[in-house]
Amino acid sequence: MITGTGRAACHHGEIVQGVFLDRRGRPRRGLVTLPMADPVTEAVFTPRPGTPAHRMEVHPPGRVKAARAAALAATECAARRVPVCGGTLRLRGGAPAGLGLGSSTSDVTAAVRAVCAAFGVDPGPATVARIAVSAEGASDPLMWEGGRALLFAQREGRVLEDLGAPLPPLAVVGCLTGGGAPVNTLALRARVDRAEAAVHERLRAGLRAAVAAGDAAEVGRISTESAVLNQRVLPKPELGTLQGVARLCGAVGVQVAHSGNVAGVLFDARADDLGARIDTALERLRGAGLTPTRVFPTSPPNPGETTWTTTCARPLADRT
Repeated sequence: MITGTGRAACHHGEIVQGVFLDRRGRPRRGLVTLPMADPVTEAVFTPRPGTPAHRMEVHPPGRVKAARAAALAATECAARRVPVCGGTLRLRGGAPAGLGLGSSTSDVTAAVRAVCAAFGVDPGPATVARIAVSAEGASDPLMWEGGRALLFAQREGRVLEDLGAPLPPLAVVGCLTGGGAPVNTLALRARVDRAEAAVHERLRAGLRAAVAAGDAAEVGRISTESAVLNQRVLPKPELGTLQGVARLCGAVGVQVAHSGNVAGVLFDARADDLGARIDTALERLRGAGLTPTRVFPTSPPNPGETTWTTTCARPLADRT
């Protein structure tokens, strides 16, 4: 038994979220997240031999879902006939809570990885997802790495469909809606029936085709439609403004956190004049009273490269 470490990224809301059919034709809540490399939650777990496995001390103390996940991870290791104990879990970094950035899933995933590493267990993403749902009630697919777009049942912790490839390269200008107020995700209630599923299955088919074709414009169109549909669940008065900014600066569409207050203007990252378009979006958002929060790419960096993410509003033409 050793000191274990784990880490996990966050995300920037969703491309689509709604009701979809599983392989047995049953309507299920599902989502496809918009990947974001930073910020990252880092976890360090120090075992305390002789301490009951459910006794997990967490720092900072307010991250109770991570503490719950750590205890569940120890139970999972014990089920594999591995000697376990409680210990101290320390978390660093991560995203602000309640905005739709996947902060709790990032904490939970990093915690589970750290505990399992300490006990010499490789849990695999499906096990981490199962623990995450048990610990927080709903989860995001951050435990699956490799960049492929996944349709994920967030309240069941399972993949409904692997869309076969990553999203086309996108650049995102992020901002906050609703004054940046946190949202209680589990309190949101949406219809889960076949009528809703029919609408979202059409988006699913379109997104599948767009991912296969590498069509950023179609991804943007689908994401925008999903954001509009979500107005029935979590209305964003600023959505019309975001759509107007997207049209004026040559973006492919907009995206929102369907259960949070982050949003973004989406660009094809391969556009020749990307820097100028982003600068226009930054200016237009500020002019509309929506403060930009970050600019980032969705594609993972090539080997040897570092990803870029900025929270400043300076020109980004040098990044094209």
